Amino acid sequence: MTLILASSSAARARILKNAGLTFEIRPALVDEEEVRHAMYGAKAPATDTAVALAEMKASKVSRNHPESLVIGADQILECNGVWFDKPIDPDHARAHLVSLKGKTHTLANGICVAKGGSVIWHHSDQARLTFRNFDDAFLNEYLNAAGSDILSSVGAYQVEALGVHLFSRIEGDFFSILGLPLLPLLDFLRGHKIGLVA
Repeated sequence: MTLILASSSAARARILKNAGLTFEIRPALVDEEEVRHAMYGAKAPATDTAVALAEMKASKVSRNHPESLVIGADQILECNGVWFDKPIDPDHARAHLVSLKGKTHTLANGICVAKGGSVIWHHSDQARLTFRNFDDAFLNEYLNAAGSDILSSVGAYQVEALGVHLFSRIEGDFFSILGLPLLPLLDFLRGHKIGLVA
């Protein structure tokens, strides 16, 4: 059975590849911002929104590939009731980092698998991450060293790279922090004889 990742995220693809899974990449073309905006306005929990977006992506792609298992995933960064988007430029990235400095934020994750246009499995979790109270000199050094890669990550950091220097405490599943709760997904896939099933 073909496995499809309904995402253009390089980090998610790398996680699946490193786990030895064979899959295709078919990004879902959906209006994520409209859904996020509506659910935020309705005061929906970030985790519920992440699951809804994951389901929307997987369902859309699976309708065009009905015999495949399609993975959808989404992640929302929330700090003090504010949801953060991916930064659009270095100035926006700096503003994100300044806003998060010295605070604890949550990464809400949703993941699902769809087949034939219907969701057949989903999972959600949260991680809590606390930024150090760093100074401007450190922030400048970090931004210069990290470069444009951080623009692809919500919160303007990659915890698996230089972004780890921003933190004083990290609580939660490492793969979830990277954007794909891998262990529960592997458990589900083993039940469908995908991956290392012994």
